[in-house]
Amino acid sequence: MKRKIRLLIVDDHFIVRIGLSTSIRVSDELTAVGEASTGAQAIDFYRRRQPDVVLMDLRLPDISGIEATFALRKEFPDAKVIMISTFQGEEDIYRSLQAGARGYLLKSVLGDELVRAIKMVHAGEQYIPESVAKRLAERTPDCDLTSRETEVLRLLTKGLNNKEIGDILGFTEHTAKFHIAKILEKLEVSDRTEAATVALQRGILHLD
Repeated sequence: MKRKIRLLIVDDHFIVRIGLSTSIRVSDELTAVGEASTGAQAIDFYRRRQPDVVLMDLRLPDISGIEATFALRKEFPDAKVIMISTFQGEEDIYRSLQAGARGYLLKSVLGDELVRAIKMVHAGEQYIPESVAKRLAERTPDCDLTSRETEVLRLLTKGLNNKEIGDILGFTEHTAKFHIAKILEKLEVSDRTEAATVALQRGILHLD
């Protein structure tokens, strides 16, 4: 008898884990061997059981799914991870694939597509739905923000002015203004409000 594909389901919402477990039961080739609600739990479970495929939520309460995926792939280069999320910003998708995810699905995915994606990733292929591939294609490589610019942008989205941003990050109001000018240029926007909107839409930042 052919061995079933063993899955680890990682999501901090119990209802989502139940939904994913229910979806994979339509196939007699798949079985859920474990669940985790945090990135740390996912890594610990993988070390002990080494499932065939991991369904990894993008946003987790301790570390992000991207960070958890990177850690798994660093320790276990053959780990096969599918990122699953409500977010479809191109930065989320790009960072997930850069971290080593072999697929990216939205949580609205239908059961048949979920099963197909799992089978393809288990077989060593990549699974990127057309809608996700389209968003990824919209990413502008030149827009990469430095870590300092990302910090400034995060504070900007909270409504802080230049002086407040400078005080928090330890530099002058003039330096804050310089960073914001660079952010607007890289994001190709004209003002702070548009920068905050684009950052959230594209997955560069998420609301806390």
